[in-house]
Amino acid sequence: MGYLVVIVIAYLLGCSNLAYFMALAKKVDLRSGGSGNAGASNATILLGWRAGVAVGLHDIGKAYLAVILAKLLFGQLPAIGAVAGVACVLGHIFPIYMRFRGGKGFASYLGMTLALNWKLALVVMALVVLLTIVTDYLVVGTFAAVLTVPIYTGITSKSWLVAAILCIGTATILWKHRENMVRICKGTEIGLRSTIQGKHRVKQ
Repeated sequence: MGYLVVIVIAYLLGCSNLAYFMALAKKVDLRSGGSGNAGASNATILLGWRAGVAVGLHDIGKAYLAVILAKLLFGQLPAIGAVAGVACVLGHIFPIYMRFRGGKGFASYLGMTLALNWKLALVVMALVVLLTIVTDYLVVGTFAAVLTVPIYTGITSKSWLVAAILCIGTATILWKHRENMVRICKGTEIGLRSTIQGKHRVKQ
């Protein structure tokens, strides 16, 4: 019963999508412009970096909160933090009120990792920044990060249950980013430098 309660609470937290409501207020459809994603990266592209930062912090924070709450309420249950984190990530990706078409879950994945192992989270964030700067594509850092977390967790903590649960979130995020990789191959993906220069931003 504890797992069910945590999954429901974490999923509902994940369904909270600040990007969607900010875009709605400005009459912008995130899913028809930019990368077509209702998350921090596309909020940055279409609404500006301030909106992107706000959305990113919100998405990280809700997953962090989900894990912490789960540990406080049912800390005695094995892998409860990972269960809560992944449920929150899935809530972000598949929010019920958006017809299950939400964001791609990476910021929430980082928030989950921060709550589970803050040292690993810092390393992963540094890896994302480095690879994004070098390649000009956030998705490259995203792939490396979500693959690193379950592998490192399984090897160092020897908790393969936790690693297996984390792999659910990893596999879903990789699947959601498959089109980004296709666009990179075609040369049509929006890069970091173009985003910073605001070339794809919606005019207010």
